[in-house]
Amino acid sequence: MALHDPNESRMGVAVSTPRIHTEELLLPDLELPATPAQAHHLGVVLRRGAGDAVRLFNARDGEWLGEILAMRKDRGSFVLRERLRPPAPEPELTLLMAIIKRDALDWVVEKATELGVTRIRLVQTRRTVAAPPNPERLQAILRGAAEQCERLGLPRIEAPLPLHAVLAGWGEGRLLVAAERRASPPIAALAGTARALLVGPEGGFAPQELDDLAARPFVSPCRLGPRILRAETAAVAGLAALQALAGDWAE
Repeated sequence: MALHDPNESRMGVAVSTPRIHTEELLLPDLELPATPAQAHHLGVVLRRGAGDAVRLFNARDGEWLGEILAMRKDRGSFVLRERLRPPAPEPELTLLMAIIKRDALDWVVEKATELGVTRIRLVQTRRTVAAPPNPERLQAILRGAAEQCERLGLPRIEAPLPLHAVLAGWGEGRLLVAAERRASPPIAALAGTARALLVGPEGGFAPQELDDLAARPFVSPCRLGPRILRAETAAVAGLAALQALAGDWAE
């Protein structure tokens, strides 16, 4: 967890001021309703009420300073005051993640959001054993992560597809694949050529899948260091490497 002074300010606004993602249009002096989930989080969990500051944001309109007009257990309203940050494009970064166990997948979605992923595609593989996740739960996780890490946009999360269907429809440039058990170059040697990473399930890719991947001209297998990583660790480690070597960490 990053360390910061709770009284530290960003553009004159306390860092401790809650951030709320909304799809509503954001304009000066506009009054907005709070959803039941937002009202519960602000009023019950954070103990905020009328007159308290709040920050509202989305990728389309940027981030705005607002004020709570009213707050009850399951409803409330805000008024917008001024824009703190204009919208800004985020560099594309895609994670293709095999479906893994619920808690591990929830963690990957949260951390991928913090690491700046713009799209998450869930993949069904031969060794996938976990059931498809609840999309509403994943959406809530990535929304909470975006609110915490101060990004403006939310990753797009796409419904599961079989691996062969993902590969057959791929048209987005170089795809790196975490394949530690095969002779592959390190990710550092390939990071500048791709903005997409594929990570397999707990048991790894089946041999037939590895052969299929190797036959695709747009696929580059890569190693994530000398150790065999758990699927969720490989996803976070690979994304961090891409951001550090050729992404927005390098800016």
